[in-house]
Amino acid sequence: MSEWARENVPLLTALLSVVALALVFGAVGGAIPSGVLPRASDAVLGALPHLNAAISATAIATILLGWRAISRGNVARHRGFMLSSFGLFVAFLLSYLYRLILVGTVEFPGPETVYTYVYLPFLAVHILLAIACVPFVFYALLLAATRPYEDLYHTRHAQVGAVAAVLWLISFTMGIGVYVMLYHAF
Repeated sequence: MSEWARENVPLLTALLSVVALALVFGAVGGAIPSGVLPRASDAVLGALPHLNAAISATAIATILLGWRAISRGNVARHRGFMLSSFGLFVAFLLSYLYRLILVGTVEFPGPETVYTYVYLPFLAVHILLAIACVPFVFYALLLAATRPYEDLYHTRHAQVGAVAAVLWLISFTMGIGVYVMLYHAF
């Protein structure tokens, strides 16, 4: 990456975070019209939540394996697993937003008390953690992309990466919990 990018990781993190979150909020808020996207079959649209749960479970595994790899000093494996985690995150997000734009939100099928006192708080924490992890993930990735491996020890990559990994793990896990409540528990 260029010297400019190396010197402006915080700015790039902010820009990427704003763009990514604007896309998400735009999709959630209905600002992206469904007519701009090609419509998949009902079977494909129906399968996407199950695919996303599998993507989330795989991402949990790659994050944990990446963490283990770096704790053992294996930088190449760590890099591979964390880039895979990011790719899975992007795949999940694109699939989720695609379905959301075309189908909308899913109504909670369970009892009102579970909806009010379990599902909504659980969903709120999941969403807040998913939003909070975005700048941490971008910052850690941009530090790694703009510096040689040896220079990362002189940055906050490890600290920010640990926060990103924890937030990512909890968010992905809670996302699977939301999926279970929507599609299997009730």
